[in-house]
Amino acid sequence: MIGKGRKLQFARILTAHSKREASLYFNPAKFGTIPIGIVLRRMPGVTRWQKFAWKAVAVLPGAPQADWKELRREGDWVEYHAATVALDLHGADTEAYLNAISDAQPSVFVVMRQEQTGADARPSIVLATASPYEAQDYADSGEEIIEKVPMPEGLIAWVRDFVEKHHVEEEFVKRKRDRKRVDVVEDGIGDARIRQPADVYRAPKRRLQ
Repeated sequence: MIGKGRKLQFARILTAHSKREASLYFNPAKFGTIPIGIVLRRMPGVTRWQKFAWKAVAVLPGAPQADWKELRREGDWVEYHAATVALDLHGADTEAYLNAISDAQPSVFVVMRQEQTGADARPSIVLATASPYEAQDYADSGEEIIEKVPMPEGLIAWVRDFVEKHHVEEEFVKRKRDRKRVDVVEDGIGDARIRQPADVYRAPKRRLQ
């Protein structure tokens, strides 16, 4: 059964893409998924109204499920394995993944939402994506927090293999210009003897001698 979060993700996909492209998202032959753990760092807040600040700092490919498991503590900050989510790759988005892994620092984009209230409220993990385009869609909504996290080498290789298997370059089709004759003159149009430009089809009146 598809959860509420997954339904929201599919709704965004259908909204952002054409039906032809969206159909590829549900094609098992052009779909890949891997669980990744999301590591968040808790740091002292910068204002008196915010006790802590949170930042996504790493992802853990193949990680088991977790619920705010403390990983390490140093000085004023603590790192947690906050949650494990599915990183999905879709055949219609290979251009976006290619863009991501071609960057100087390939990254995973962690989408979070501040649903809790209070000085020590924790953010909720919405999803993780390897598509900078999908991340931008969430950023444009203004409701989510987007964190760019370095992609581990093994994950880069997995994404690259998927792109090489499913990516198809779209052929550029040059639009043909209409070959219209410009030397053709219709009767009654452009006649210099007609002073009323608003009615170019009216025949000129014969002057009385």
